[in-house]
Amino acid sequence: MLPPVLTMRLSASYPGKPDALKSVSLDIAKGEIMGLVGQSGCGKSTLSLAIMRLLHLKNGKLRGEIELNGRDILRLNERQMRALRGKEIALVLQSPMSSLNPALRIGTQMEEAWRVHRQSSGPQCREEVLQALADVALPADPDFLRRRPSQLSVGQAQRVLIAMAILHRPGLLIADEPTSALDIITQAEILDLFATLSAKFGMSVLYISHDLLSVATISNRVAVMHQGEIVECRSTAEIFRDPQHEYTRKLIRALPVVPNFEARAASK
Repeated sequence: MLPPVLTMRLSASYPGKPDALKSVSLDIAKGEIMGLVGQSGCGKSTLSLAIMRLLHLKNGKLRGEIELNGRDILRLNERQMRALRGKEIALVLQSPMSSLNPALRIGTQMEEAWRVHRQSSGPQCREEVLQALADVALPADPDFLRRRPSQLSVGQAQRVLIAMAILHRPGLLIADEPTSALDIITQAEILDLFATLSAKFGMSVLYISHDLLSVATISNRVAVMHQGEIVECRSTAEIFRDPQHEYTRKLIRALPVVPNFEARAASK
């Protein structure tokens, strides 16, 4: 088996909250979609910021190890981390309209994302930007690049963020509640998009949500987080067939319909 893209053993704290993350242990294989589910405040977003080494922006502190492709990124300085963010690991957040600059055209923002990690510009940059738009099922044409965020739907804006995140083909994409601002049809489209991108590029995805059903729809494995700890982490089918932790059982009981993942696997 190939070595994991990401391995961590991690604790995190904030002022007044010493146990935001409590000895979280998790690994993600190459090309795997790992779902991370838990209620609001359980530590999911703290974990995503910790992996990106951005927790200090919220006065958080980290302890432990985070290995990305065998390298402990907690030992890297900020200059070295800037070289990784967007190139080897990327983050998609839940509020696309807040993440995009309302004053800049879409093309300008995507070109800036390109130049962070590439020296070249001009035709090569434009070609890669248009290809990234096509990869997320957006119009790959100059007219779309001239639009501003206010001229996009929320679903289009989220796809632009995903296009920016995959521009440099990172090995790991972290999607933190990426569908929470979307209607149910667009949610399904974005979920399908993550699965397609993972299969196309061999990209690992950490898909974070409070919604167990959406997580289970695309995930190979599901990690359940509760009060700063991962209380269970197994294949999606195992989670639904035989949940081990009481909190996992509670999440499943709260679903209006419990999907039969065993039947789905048998039909393939």
